[in-house]
Amino acid sequence: MISHPVAGIAGDPMEQIVETAAPDYGPFGKPLIDDPDARALSRVGVVDVGSNSVRMVIFDGAARSPAYFYNEKVMCELGAGLSETGRLNPQGRIRALAALQRFQHLARDLGLPALHAVATAAVREAKDGAEFCAEVLEKTGLEISVVNGEEEARLSAQGVLLGWPGAYGLICDIGGSSVELAEIGDGAVGQRMTSPLGPLKLRDIKGGRRARKAHIKQTLEDMRDQMGPQRDRLFLVGGSWRAFARLDMLRRGYPLNVLHEYRMTHKQVRETIKFIEQNDPDKLRAQAGVSSSRMALIPYAMDVLARLIRTFKPKDIAISSYGIREGLLYQQMSQKLRDRDPLIEASRFAEAKDARLPGFGKHLYDFVMPLFRSAPPQRVRLIKAACLLHDVSWRAHPDYRAEVCFEYVTRANMSGLKHSERVFIGLALQHRYRNKRAGNRFGPLYDLLDEPGQKQAEVLGKAMRLGAMLWMQSDAAMGKLRYHPKKHELHLILPKTAAPLFTETAEARFNSLAAALKADTKVIIRG
Repeated sequence: MISHPVAGIAGDPMEQIVETAAPDYGPFGKPLIDDPDARALSRVGVVDVGSNSVRMVIFDGAARSPAYFYNEKVMCELGAGLSETGRLNPQGRIRALAALQRFQHLARDLGLPALHAVATAAVREAKDGAEFCAEVLEKTGLEISVVNGEEEARLSAQGVLLGWPGAYGLICDIGGSSVELAEIGDGAVGQRMTSPLGPLKLRDIKGGRRARKAHIKQTLEDMRDQMGPQRDRLFLVGGSWRAFARLDMLRRGYPLNVLHEYRMTHKQVRETIKFIEQNDPDKLRAQAGVSSSRMALIPYAMDVLARLIRTFKPKDIAISSYGIREGLLYQQMSQKLRDRDPLIEASRFAEAKDARLPGFGKHLYDFVMPLFRSAPPQRVRLIKAACLLHDVSWRAHPDYRAEVCFEYVTRANMSGLKHSERVFIGLALQHRYRNKRAGNRFGPLYDLLDEPGQKQAEVLGKAMRLGAMLWMQSDAAMGKLRYHPKKHELHLILPKTAAPLFTETAEARFNSLAAALKADTKVIIRG
C-alpha cells in the first residue's frame, strides 16, 4: 500500500499540489503556453481498442488539461463470446475495422501526426488477436500496441493522475473483458493487477447469479490478499461505472450532470443497486441517457462494484472520466508538465485565448487577495482560476453573461475540480457580472456548495466586479484593497493617476462589496 501524508483529508488530491513558482511570475508560476513541451502536445490523437468499444479521442488546448477536440466511440463487442470460442467476435471485428479505417481517415484529414493506438483484454487474449492487428495495419496503416493487464492498469492509473495530480487511492478500471486495479500515491503508480471480471466474461459464467457472485468474491479477495489494505479513495474508471453513476444521479435527483469527480458513498451504491433491481431497465436507461448495449452490462458491473466495496472498504468513491486514453497522453508529458495544476493551466489557456486583456487575471488576483488572507490553499487555487476566467465570456450578450459564466464553469471539461468547487467558481463569475443571483435556473446547483462557500464566492465575484473597473496599462499602478475584518472596515487605496476611474459605477460596486462583507468603506487617494 502506498503511504500518504497524515495531514489533511485522505484522498483529497489538491491538498498535495504545490506550485513551484518563479518569483517574477508570482503565485501563478511561469506560463506553460509557450513551453516547447506544451506545444508538442497541442493536438494528440489516441485510439483505445477495447473489449466492448473502440474509441478515438483527439486532445487539444491547454497541454496539462486538454479539451476533447474530437471524441467518437463505436460499440463493437470484440470480446463477446471470447470465453467460449477463444476468438474475437466476428461481427465485432468487422465493425472495429470499419471504425479504425474511419478514424485513420479523419486523423489524416485533420493533419494529425500518427495516432497512438492500444488494444486491451480481448485482443491480447484472443487466438486471432495478432491476426486482427495485422489486418488493421494492412488496411489502415495503423499500428496497434497490445498491452498486458498490468500495463493497462498503469495507463488507466496515469489517466487518473492527469485529472488529479496529487491523488492517492485505488483505481478500478472496468472494461468489457477485464477489471484492473492499481494504487496511486505521491504522483506515482504502485501495485497493479488484472482480473477476468469484465461484464462480457461474467455473463458467460454458468450457474446464474449465485455462481457469478461467488466467482467475483473469490477473485477480489485474492487480489486484496496480494495488494493489501486499500482504505483511501476508490477511483472508478470505465464506461460501465459511468453508466452506473448516471443511474445513481437519476435516483438522487442530482442537479449537475457532470460525471468526472462525481462522488458516491457505500450506502448510495447499495441504494442504487436496489433501485436498478426494482425498476424497469428500459425506463431507467431512457431516463438516465444510457445506451441499451451499456445497460445490458450494468447487472454484471454492479455485482463487481458491490463486492469491490465490501472487500476493500474504501473511504469514499469517485468517478473518473479519465482513463487509458488520458493515460496515453500523460505518458507523453514531461515531469515538469505533469507537476502543474491542471485547473490553473486550463484557466490560463482560456484567458490567453478569449479574454479582452490577457494577463489582467494576475493583477486582479493581487487586487482581491487582501480579502482572503486566511483562505486555505484549496480555496486560493479556486480564486486564482476565477480571476483568470473572469473575462472569458465577454462575447455573450450582456443580459445572459452571468448565466453563461456559471454554465461555462460548471459544465466545462476541466479537471482538478470537485463539483462544489465548480459551483464556487461559477458563483464568483456570476457575481462578477451581476450583483444578485436570485431568480435564475441554477438555484438547485447552489446547494452543492455550503453557505459559507456561497458567501465567499459572492465576495470574490463582487471584488472582481470592482477590480474590472480599474483596468489600466499592465505596467501602471492599480488600486489596492485593504480589509480589516475585526474593525469591519474596507479601504480602497487608489494612486492619483487612477482616481478618474473611480466614478459612480465603480463607487456603487465598491459599496456592494462592502455590504457583502458588512464593512464600512473608505477611499484613499495617494500620490
